[in-house]
Amino acid sequence: MRPLRYSINVTLDGCCDHREMIADDDLFQNAIENINRRCAPLWPGDLRKDGGILAAVGLNGRNPSRGPRARDLGTAVQQLKRESGKGLFVGGVKLPQALAELGLIDEYEFVVHPRLAGYGPTLFAGLSKHVDLRLVSRLEFGSGAVAMRYEPRR
Repeated sequence: MRPLRYSINVTLDGCCDHREMIADDDLFQNAIENINRRCAPLWPGDLRKDGGILAAVGLNGRNPSRGPRARDLGTAVQQLKRESGKGLFVGGVKLPQALAELGLIDEYEFVVHPRLAGYGPTLFAGLSKHVDLRLVSRLEFGSGAVAMRYEPRR
């Protein structure tokens, strides 16, 4: 089964607005290498089956992580994970929250930037249950950012 990996940049105070991140060639190169080496991006379009499952499950504003529509999302992602090929990669906020609720993310990577933004958006706001993680690797960059990879404790 292909693993689903989630990666995002975040400030020390939890802001995930990409405009607040430190521009760093090493960080950018690391992200490109990770994606090319290990993952195939999971785009919302990958989940479109029979008219667009993402719209059907409510990623256009509603919370897709609960109710019958969440099962549709879970089924679509599980099917993609069963296909052959590289692992899957996802970023962003709404889709990963729904995937975390469904227990479908196999690895989380948080690239933490040494900056306080003082505002949101933040990650996983409204998550209905805890997701306990185990640190599997850590990489420090010259900018002071740290990439930390976690796996869910199951």
